[in-house]
Amino acid sequence: MSPFTGSAARTPSWEHLRVDLTDGVATVTLARPEKLNALTFGAYADLRDLLAELSRERSVRALVLAGEGRGFCSGGDVDDIIGVTLGMDTAQLLDFNRMTGQVVRAIRECPFPVIAAVQGVAAGAGAVLALAADFRVADPTARFAFLFTRVGLSGGDMGAAYLLPRVVGLGHATRLLMLGDPVRAPEAERIGLISELTQEGQADETAQQLARRLADGPALAYAQTKALLTAELDMPLAASVELDASTQALLMTGEDYAEFHAAFTEKRPPKWSGR
Repeated sequence: MSPFTGSAARTPSWEHLRVDLTDGVATVTLARPEKLNALTFGAYADLRDLLAELSRERSVRALVLAGEGRGFCSGGDVDDIIGVTLGMDTAQLLDFNRMTGQVVRAIRECPFPVIAAVQGVAAGAGAVLALAADFRVADPTARFAFLFTRVGLSGGDMGAAYLLPRVVGLGHATRLLMLGDPVRAPEAERIGLISELTQEGQADETAQQLARRLADGPALAYAQTKALLTAELDMPLAASVELDASTQALLMTGEDYAEFHAAFTEKRPPKWSGR
């Protein structure tokens, strides 16, 4: 995403999210614990806009997406979203569904790694938000459920039919999206839906440790790796290796590449600048 901005000022606060920025690590917390962090229209819009702002600023080197309390996110609020959508016309419904997809695209396309810290339920849209992240750190209480068919909708919501087969394979994705059955932490780890399984109550701390490691590393290399992982999902091999070659040639002109050689020669740890 381009770092160039217009005249609009940075948003000073976010009504539907709790945001902390510390030393290159952003922690974004869904903060409706009484509703298992169910999403509202405003929460979707805030996530979309926040990720765009952080991507332009280039001050964030890793982001942790977490949920307050005993759950990660229970999906769209039954009253505030599902009930309201019943009264919308087709144009309004298309605008809403496009917005939810824009959140997923923002997670996939932002130039920094995103880590979902999952405890308890990650259901419906909450499961897709975790799925879109680069890493899913979860404790044994985590359970994922792609519930869309259970409310009479397609299981392919918010890009789930694109992302899930690429993470767990077509067979598992078909079962999870078609039936909507919950997947508890042990099975989620077995099929590759979880990146790291922690001790109970340790998902947030472990996610922060991973974010710190990423933030202290070669940020430009991580950003380009993430971009290639997304871009090359649908590319033929010839196009992929050409894109890899162009990317490596560009990074070989960067400061971090030269810094690695200097650090290796001087027998010291590299001091990554992200440039």
